[in-house]
Amino acid sequence: MSKGYFITATGTDVGKTYVTALLVKKWRDLGIDAGYYKAALSGAEFRDGKWVAGDADYVKHFAKLDDSQEQLVSYVYKEAVSPHLAARKEGNPVELSKVLEDFEAACNRHEFIFAEGSGGIICPIRYDSDTAANVDDIAKVVPQKIFLVDIIKALNLPILVVTTAALGSINACVLTVEYARSRGINVHGLIVNRYGMSKNFEMEDDNIKMMQDLTGLPVFAKISEGDNDLGVDKTF
Repeated sequence: MSKGYFITATGTDVGKTYVTALLVKKWRDLGIDAGYYKAALSGAEFRDGKWVAGDADYVKHFAKLDDSQEQLVSYVYKEAVSPHLAARKEGNPVELSKVLEDFEAACNRHEFIFAEGSGGIICPIRYDSDTAANVDDIAKVVPQKIFLVDIIKALNLPILVVTTAALGSINACVLTVEYARSRGINVHGLIVNRYGMSKNFEMEDDNIKMMQDLTGLPVFAKISEGDNDLGVDKTF
């Protein structure tokens, strides 16, 4: 069994955090010390006088993790925009060295890690302006462009792709999988979230079959809105 999975999705607001929480809880229920890690989170919530990384906080409480926010997330940004823009505005850009250090620490604390991405696979995490290099000593300022796919490759985990079965899901799912494969990433399988939400089960079931056929990947779980369990009896 691999040390962990990276959870990405066909886009933002597909339900990565909800699915990741179900995964962490299920692994822990099955006797595996599973943990959580996220490199960058934007759109923090202000609660009781402090900024809270909502995604990580949700997983922490749902799966009953003891880790602190600082251990769960490397970079927390206040504004609910793409991480690269939030980082640029708040002056705290992502450094891959810190991401790797924090991820290794998470792996040392837990037997298995679910690393959650931000947005979709091409989400820009850091995007320095090229003008930053227009300085006398170019060695001191080298513009960096980091996308979520770069973090996935750096952590060297196989990915699980969270998708829905709604209208348009076939295109979004296949494009995500094929882009990941084009970058040399091991795509382990799919998880369908919000199954049945459209009430058109004929369409959703056909979409799921098409996603499986076109990607050659298994669907490990189908999660309906409000489920509090992954609905599987073993790890995958």
